[in-house]
Amino acid sequence: MVMTKPFLVIAAGGTGGHMFPAQALAEAMLAKGWRVRLSTDARGARYTSGFPNAVEIVVVGSATFARGGLLAKLAVPFRVMGGIAAAKWQMLRDRPKVVVGFGGYPAIPAMTAAWALRVPRMIHEQNGVLGRVNQLFARRVDAVACGTWPTPLPSGVAGLHTGNPVRAAILERSGSGYIAPGDYPMAILVIGGSQGARILSDIVPPAISALPQEIRRNIRVSHQAREEDLDRVDQFYADEVIPADVQTFFTDVPTRMSEAQLVISRAGASTVADISVIGRPSILIPYAAATGDHQTANARALAEAGAAIVVQERDLQVASLSEHIATILSDGEGALFMARAAASQAVPDATDRLVALVETLADGKKGQIE
Repeated sequence: MVMTKPFLVIAAGGTGGHMFPAQALAEAMLAKGWRVRLSTDARGARYTSGFPNAVEIVVVGSATFARGGLLAKLAVPFRVMGGIAAAKWQMLRDRPKVVVGFGGYPAIPAMTAAWALRVPRMIHEQNGVLGRVNQLFARRVDAVACGTWPTPLPSGVAGLHTGNPVRAAILERSGSGYIAPGDYPMAILVIGGSQGARILSDIVPPAISALPQEIRRNIRVSHQAREEDLDRVDQFYADEVIPADVQTFFTDVPTRMSEAQLVISRAGASTVADISVIGRPSILIPYAAATGDHQTANARALAEAGAAIVVQERDLQVASLSEHIATILSDGEGALFMARAAASQAVPDATDRLVALVETLADGKKGQIE
């Protein structure tokens, strides 16, 4: 008799913040002998190159009212309904044991189909504030896993602190040795989320240029920039004779982060988790337009632990940022404390916690989730 592998559907999309933890769960469930399908949309599919080849990628109809003109907005309900119908047909055919949603509008079809068909289901919220899609499903799932703790939830909904899963490449560098700043080459990693950040391209290069010469002469930079900012950022560093690698996307962030003395970044949930697991000092600039100011919530634990300096976007200035950088890179013991404090906030077994939840739901033991 041929044994059929248990089947998991993961629903996620939109940004790397949703896709990276989805990838971590997919890797772990494949290792457990499960069959895994990722349900996403065309935008989310751009982030699937890192997923194992064994993961089946299904692109569904989805949309958001936040983008496009009037006709595009009018078409949203029809595209979503089409996606839900397709997801229901696929679930009736393939009978998943569990469906897990990681947020983003592309998760709507699969999560709605799972709710309608009473398939065991859960959501994972990466940020310290529930996203719109996870708000929609928080009362309609069997478990709500929270990557950032505490995360305010609707009345009557109990959350479980799992932490944010990180990719295997990050986990391999968990607690990797930190070389404290000193009078030798030092690396700064500048990342602005999966889409880059214009304000970091405007402010960070001149802030590094303004560092005292005894620090600046040792600096080398890895800077993620938007396509439209790439040439000017690269030229600035070249003109200032600051060694810099400027790219729109780094495929080797785990390596660059583990080699960095300082990370300057947005405060996306996945980035905060990566910084914590590897254990690095950081200067975090929360995205001002983030829903519910969730990036400030994401950064809170690192800031309170003394692992990060948090600078609100409205307060980001060249002179003050340069002072913050100089403060960290001129104090080896202080930077080492920050690195250790960051590592103390890590939840390196976040993926294992999610796997345990999936297995509990698959076994029909919803009442044992706590």
